[in-house]
Amino acid sequence: MPYKVGAIVGATAVGKSDLAVAVAGELDAEIVSIDSMQIYRGMDIGTAKPDEKTRAAIPHHLFDVFEPTDDVSVADFQGLARAAIADITERGHLPLLVGGSGLYHRAVVDDLRFPPRSPEVRSALEAEIEESGSAALHDRLRELDPVAAERIEPHNSRRIVRALEVIQVTGKRFSANDSWDRYESIYTLGVAGLTRPREALFERIERRVDAMLDGGLLDEVERLEQRSPNLMARQALGYRQILESPGVPRPELREAIVRATKRFARRQESWFRSDPRIVWFDAEREDTATEVVAFLRASLALT
Repeated sequence: MPYKVGAIVGATAVGKSDLAVAVAGELDAEIVSIDSMQIYRGMDIGTAKPDEKTRAAIPHHLFDVFEPTDDVSVADFQGLARAAIADITERGHLPLLVGGSGLYHRAVVDDLRFPPRSPEVRSALEAEIEESGSAALHDRLRELDPVAAERIEPHNSRRIVRALEVIQVTGKRFSANDSWDRYESIYTLGVAGLTRPREALFERIERRVDAMLDGGLLDEVERLEQRSPNLMARQALGYRQILESPGVPRPELREAIVRATKRFARRQESWFRSDPRIVWFDAEREDTATEVVAFLRASLALT
């Protein structure tokens, strides 16, 4: 029988982490991060990691596993998350996936296949990105794989490199992997999506960015830069805007981060809305945690 797995997903700043702690406490669950950046050590403020007190109260997995210099693929993350799910289940607890990365969520819960990698090809493409910029390589991707180019934004260097790497290594289009078109989980799965009115979500994003800047994000990024982080870490929200704009006044930097984060939140919402398995809950309601607990109990047949 497949393992039972719960999940709480949604856009950045919608309130997933706080709600997940409340839900986990009711369901004897352990939280497994499905965030592509929280797995890196030293990227704490900008990724809004739960504090030590929260992580001590409820077991959390896949936080601070790697250095930001390490090259961690989605396939690597898939294996780690599935191992955590097996371990939690076999100890008699419920794995509760929590995060806003639709790609990582689906990589963990669905039977997805990942094309081979080539460090040499990837390094050459990353060097081209540094020299020519992501827009030039995005134009090349549009010629080779228009479908992939339509799905990947011109500034998303990491995904552009990966798409071109797959094309060069396999001779096949990056978009040709049809396993992504099937929403069929390898687990008995219950997924709660959190949502807020767009205006309320954007206000929370602005408050979060202010709190991060007040909390030392600039210093954190400076420490990160001294460690020569990989391309993926450099692309993280907030980190990228700071690294690409040294010396920019804080008000301008703040607006750039807010703007990028709102754009990202819209993409997250669009991604998750395409998954028919997700049941949506209004995070503005006072009884949302109770509703999510009841939903997961029912959908996963928990005793």
